[in-house]
Amino acid sequence: MVKESELAHLRRAVELAAEALDAGDEPFGSVLAGADGTVLAEDRNRIASGDRTRHPEFALARWAADHLTPGERATATVYTSGEHCPMCAAAHAWVGLGRIVYVASSRQLGAWLSELGVPEPPVRGLPVHEVAPGVVVEGPVPELVGEVRELHRRFHQA
Repeated sequence: MVKESELAHLRRAVELAAEALDAGDEPFGSVLAGADGTVLAEDRNRIASGDRTRHPEFALARWAADHLTPGERATATVYTSGEHCPMCAAAHAWVGLGRIVYVASSRQLGAWLSELGVPEPPVRGLPVHEVAPGVVVEGPVPELVGEVRELHRRFHQA
């Protein structure tokens, strides 16, 4: 269950997703918080550069590997606007990050994109637990799902 205090991190992830959209990127944003809830790092999607691996969850995994001890990584939480893709779920697990809390699931995103007529991506959107079964995952978070859906609608109908 997502605590009220964690909603601020999820709201920031949605703000970062909106910033990505404003910059011409797909709307995804993520926040990395330590065990005490302190924000350690944050990022947004940066794939408009042409590098489709520049997802915020992947960037935060790399940041954590460079800046945190294994113990700090294990107790950290990634708050994100959308469930990790398989690439990001693998990076999360490989660097030993802790919990993931996401607003919208891969399944929800897939349904929205299908409704909008967006072609299938080259990588299947699998749930995190299918890629990284040891990672604790919580989501979706219904109170913010509508905002994330609207960001994706705006991106794909632009």
